[in-house]
Amino acid sequence: MSASDEAAGTAPGYAPHPYIGGRTAVLSALAAWRMRWPGAPRVIVLTGDPGSGRSRLVAGFLMLCDPEYRKRLPLDDLDPATVPPDLPAPAVPDPRGRTAAQVLWLLADHLGLAAARAADVFPALAALDEPVAVVVPDVDQAGPVRAANEPARLVREVLAPLAATPTVHLLAEVPRELAGELAGALPRGQVQVIDLDAPEWADPEGLVLQAETALTPEAGAPDLPFTTDPAARRALAEALARRADGSRLTVRLAVQSLFTRPEGFDPEDEGHLPATVGEVLDLHARRLGADPLILRQMLAPLAFAEGDGLPVQLWRPLADAVAGRDMSQVLAEGMLLAAPFIEPVETGGEEDPAGDVSGDGDGARPQAARTLIRLAHPALAAEIRAAVPDARGVQTRIAMALLEAVPQQDWSRADPYVRDHLAGHTLDAGLLPQLLTDPGLFIHADPVALRTAVEAVPLDQLGAPARTYLRTAPLFTRTEAPAEVRAALLESAFVEDGLPPYAEAVHGLGLALPWRTLWSLPLPGVLSVTTGLVPAPDAADPAAPADPGAQAAPPPSGGAARPVAALVVPAGTPGSRPLPPPETAPAPESAPADEGTEPQAGTAPQPAALLLHDLLRPGYVDADPARVRRPSEEERAASPYAFSRGADYLRVWARESGEVVTALVSDSPFRDADLSPEGVLLTATERGVTARQILAPAPAPAAARPPAGEATAPAAAGIPAQSTGPAPTTAVPAPPADAAHGPEGDRS
Repeated sequence: MSASDEAAGTAPGYAPHPYIGGRTAVLSALAAWRMRWPGAPRVIVLTGDPGSGRSRLVAGFLMLCDPEYRKRLPLDDLDPATVPPDLPAPAVPDPRGRTAAQVLWLLADHLGLAAARAADVFPALAALDEPVAVVVPDVDQAGPVRAANEPARLVREVLAPLAATPTVHLLAEVPRELAGELAGALPRGQVQVIDLDAPEWADPEGLVLQAETALTPEAGAPDLPFTTDPAARRALAEALARRADGSRLTVRLAVQSLFTRPEGFDPEDEGHLPATVGEVLDLHARRLGADPLILRQMLAPLAFAEGDGLPVQLWRPLADAVAGRDMSQVLAEGMLLAAPFIEPVETGGEEDPAGDVSGDGDGARPQAARTLIRLAHPALAAEIRAAVPDARGVQTRIAMALLEAVPQQDWSRADPYVRDHLAGHTLDAGLLPQLLTDPGLFIHADPVALRTAVEAVPLDQLGAPARTYLRTAPLFTRTEAPAEVRAALLESAFVEDGLPPYAEAVHGLGLALPWRTLWSLPLPGVLSVTTGLVPAPDAADPAAPADPGAQAAPPPSGGAARPVAALVVPAGTPGSRPLPPPETAPAPESAPADEGTEPQAGTAPQPAALLLHDLLRPGYVDADPARVRRPSEEERAASPYAFSRGADYLRVWARESGEVVTALVSDSPFRDADLSPEGVLLTATERGVTARQILAPAPAPAAARPPAGEATAPAAAGIPAQSTGPAPTTAVPAPPADAAHGPEGDRS
């Protein structure tokens, strides 16, 4: 830094912050907040126009707060008022690309809070013995889908409750349109709003220093009269800062534009200097002899891109879609034109968040290295989008181009960007409900991004398949399940919701599903379930529908005994029969308590009855309950499978090896479960009863083996408990912290 102390906005005799180069007044306020100086506010809301340098300021302040990074800074040369004490680093949950719930759980896990639901996090924080410092930067970049407006959700559901918690000292970097809402919820004296564009915080001399530093050869500037001569460099820096009126981004882009082609630039003519980010684009294009509209059309696909950026190979087809013409030659010849405004992003070597890179469903495979292209700053993207006269039409054309890029509409082979972010583009175009009919997309798209987009659509605009996806998606994010498990959970959900053609479509996707869902009954009152056998029907006991409105399943051929599901239901359920006497088939009159719950005191047993259903196909069975035979211990022991379960998590494992065959997680607690010798898994929840045929061994979710001591399944109605697993205890794995928002604020 070559400018004087006064130019840097620094007290005489002190050096400016080497990363920020000024902002002394703001740094002093932040240091007072960090040391909890008497009179300092507990909450600081940092805001300003896009491009005002909010993110850079917070990053520079965090350098001073990190014990390790402090060792690399010249602390003795800085103004002591700007240097916080040597304390443990504050908690900094990164919201970029994350949902509000993900940010909350990042914070909870970092602090080691004992909380299972979002509602538990804030009381746990309030109960801490010592206050905690929390810094939340880049709130404007929260969320995996831009059109879902996750920054507002983050402010309302996370930052506002954090700010209201007395033990939390919060620093949040927030867009101006949300700053007042966050600050307005707190009493006066507890919160301070620092607007970087307000006169008391603007620091115009610091902006001059930024420009002057960027123009030095040491910073990479070419040797030019106005970069090598200190006086000329200072004069140009002052002119740039004056014209930019406080916008750090405008100065940065103007200098990058100038260095792209300095020929013909006159530093004495302020007409060559931009006042806004938009003017940087237009002046740069004209200086290079191009139409400014052409430059904006080139950059528009990047401005509308979701996530970390756009794959290089998609830039041209999306530019064609935006411009409505072939842009291949323009892009080939226009890299110098676009260069000051774009930057590459190298990705790879990380686990694919969608659980599948190549479409083979292997969620453990590393993501292939790839190059993305993005604009140099989110405010630049916002400027380009704002100038588009028909943004919804542009998004529609982009969405259509992305759909055409899916090979033979096979989502397993789609580019990860197309697979994961098409929903974001169609949401912005108002077309997302029309897209939500393809099970392949539901299975292969990143569950967090797709779920966020679907949740942004009013429920009454969603079709039946989308509503099924919406209720199932929390299981995807909760378990971080790979593609096969997502497919299996969705297949069951389609059957449960009366959408069997969609369930069959899932089986047609070529994935190795761990089960096939045979049938599902909407019986919210079911008390318990078990499997059994009914002797072959004869004239005295015909198979007929138990419910007049239901269809009976055909009896098995050859006089073989019929496998049935025996469902204990409340007395009076249509088609049910009284339970047989205890000596014939003893059965409780109420359902067994869920694992980890206790019966309510004073609750009378509920009168129960028995409803029989074919085990292997849809259809009720009308038979005398006394004739139902339970599988023998020998028959059960000969079965290749056994199972164990917790409150809402069930594992099926091979008897011989003890290896898990598959695992089932439920969106509501299990009331009961049973596994027939034929390998049909019968489960009951508050939603009803579902039967799944276990198929050949398939990959299991992350929890690969049943932990020692996991709960065995309780006995169903009148059937002694079979030996299904190790000794009973409760062991349900905790869901991961990095999850999307759950319907009730939990980790799902």
